[in-house]
Amino acid sequence: MSETAVPEPDVAAPAASAAGATSAGPAAGRSMAESLPRSVQVSAAWSWRLVVIVAATAGALWLISYFKVLVVAVLVALLLSVLLAPVATFLRERARFPRAVASATSVVALLGVVAGLLTLAGNSIANGFADLASQAEAGIETTTSWLAQGPLQLSATQIDGFVTQISDSLSANSSSLLSGALSVTTTLGHVATGALIALFCTLFFLIDGARVWAWLIGLLPNEAREPTHQAGRRGLVALGAYTRTQILVALVDAVGIGIGAAILQVPLALPLATLVFIGSFIPIVGALVTGAVAVLVALVAHGPLVALLMFAVVLLVQQIEGHVLQPLLMGHAVSLHPVAVILAVAGGTMAAGIVGALFAVPVVAVVNTVVLYLHGHDKYPELGTAPGLQLRGPA
Repeated sequence: MSETAVPEPDVAAPAASAAGATSAGPAAGRSMAESLPRSVQVSAAWSWRLVVIVAATAGALWLISYFKVLVVAVLVALLLSVLLAPVATFLRERARFPRAVASATSVVALLGVVAGLLTLAGNSIANGFADLASQAEAGIETTTSWLAQGPLQLSATQIDGFVTQISDSLSANSSSLLSGALSVTTTLGHVATGALIALFCTLFFLIDGARVWAWLIGLLPNEAREPTHQAGRRGLVALGAYTRTQILVALVDAVGIGIGAAILQVPLALPLATLVFIGSFIPIVGALVTGAVAVLVALVAHGPLVALLMFAVVLLVQQIEGHVLQPLLMGHAVSLHPVAVILAVAGGTMAAGIVGALFAVPVVAVVNTVVLYLHGHDKYPELGTAPGLQLRGPA
């Protein structure tokens, strides 16, 4: 009989299959993160980076709010420096003033202009307040008679009840009013401190602004210094364009509303014009609010007809500003859409009140100019690339 060959069991095949199964699993050269879908990996990477950015932004905003007096003073000093820089340059180049004397003369001239405006407005308020008080009393009496004889047909007892309720409310909230007065006193102290710091910084920004900027740039890595310097130059030009344009727009608003108030013989026309000039530095919103004050004064002093005419004057001035000055001047200066301006003012007001509304648009304009330059879009190609800063060498 011939022996039949019995096949030997194949041991290598199961081992190979086991090895193949092992190599196909996630442990063979692939981590758990790599086994996730690409979309999940990208989302996770973006998520933790966004969390870090938000946390850093919140920390920066907290520091700014904590040192708000210093931050606002430096921002005001920067605006004033940009505004006074042409005056100081003129005094140095034409009048041959030394740099320090030219800078100090510019600051003193600004203080003189502000003091003159405040004195003129204060005298007008002092002279016209008595007339306005008597006219306001007459207006209240007219309103009371209208409430009694007009469509509402309120009785004298009901009117006296409303007056009593107002008086009782004021008496009940006297502690709140007192604490508010104390907070106003504290705020005035902060304002005085900030004003002194702003004047001090303005003077030295005009004298040694280039050295201060060179010191700041010197803190950056070498490869970031030149782009930051060029972007900062363009941001400064945008800030100067915004400041000068906003002054012109505010002056047009103040002159237009002031002349209208004077023609209509509204009391305190000059203080109202000054108030409109100051309020117009908050784009779009400020002139509307201060114009409403002018309409209210006209209503108290001369009744509904003059108030309606004053409202027409304010509306006309606002139309000229919104359809002529803002598109031609402000749009070219800051290159921001009106929607962006409104959102910036609203966001600044929500974050920091009046101060935020005042600085929101210039900050957004500067940031817009700097970011566009760093991404290859130069709004001011005529500036070119000035020679690099003279940075201090290593010790």
